[in-house]
Amino acid sequence: MAAPRRTRSAGPLFVAPFMILFLLLFLAPLGYAAYLSLFQERLIGGTAFVGLDNYTQALKDSQLLHGIGRVALFFAIQVPVMLALALLFALALDSGLLRLARVIRLGVFVPYAVPSVVAALMWGYLYGPDFGPFAQFARELSLPVPDFLSSTWMLGSLANIVTWEFTGYNMIILYAALRTIPTELYEAAAMDGAGAWRIARSVKLPALRPALLLCLLFSVIGSFQLFNEPNLLMKIAPDVITSDYTANLYAYSLAFTGQQVNYAATVSFLLGLVIVIASYAVLLTANRRRTP
Repeated sequence: MAAPRRTRSAGPLFVAPFMILFLLLFLAPLGYAAYLSLFQERLIGGTAFVGLDNYTQALKDSQLLHGIGRVALFFAIQVPVMLALALLFALALDSGLLRLARVIRLGVFVPYAVPSVVAALMWGYLYGPDFGPFAQFARELSLPVPDFLSSTWMLGSLANIVTWEFTGYNMIILYAALRTIPTELYEAAAMDGAGAWRIARSVKLPALRPALLLCLLFSVIGSFQLFNEPNLLMKIAPDVITSDYTANLYAYSLAFTGQQVNYAATVSFLLGLVIVIASYAVLLTANRRRTP
């Protein structure tokens, strides 16, 4: 029996608010940016259509390529550490052996509630070589003052800030996935003589693969969009963090400092393409490992 006409029209009506906002706030700006990337401001002649010339220039831009390479190195260092910590906390909370588990869970998650701007400012103060507590503590012990804002340590310092911010977020995702595992699996494993470590390795970790993959995809997108932390630390370490330190920061500098809006749109599109390729590579690798 066919559904009444009112019932059939209810679905599109419920979806309409999202689609309108999606069109106005995402697709329309994206299309406008694509349009801008095909033009170029010239001293003589004004704005001229150049086709894909901006993309050809961007692919040869050493500043952009170095920024993408630096972010890729950041991803390779920071994400495994962050996900390992999130997994460790999630497994510890799910084990039921921790005292004050709710307090620990809240304490690990609270940094995610702190805005990234506030987190960067706070850690910038902690890293400070003059008045930072680490520097003062080192002077009290007559030890060399650690220069966390030097070119050698800067990438690790940024990774520490991002790890502090997002470990709790990933922990909640993994912990929620652990709570959905049927208790019958644990009981069956215990009856077979499996201990806590064997259950964690043979039951919990395989069940967490989809959640870990989701966290990894979020991390790919977040890492290549790294902006707030280097942008704020650039104010206190301008000789180390330049306007092209990350690809996202480079696009921002081109648009709002260099007034090169068309080329900035091109850089943004190429960065989006890199994120899509990296995300697809992660999904492809995960699917191949899952396929027998």
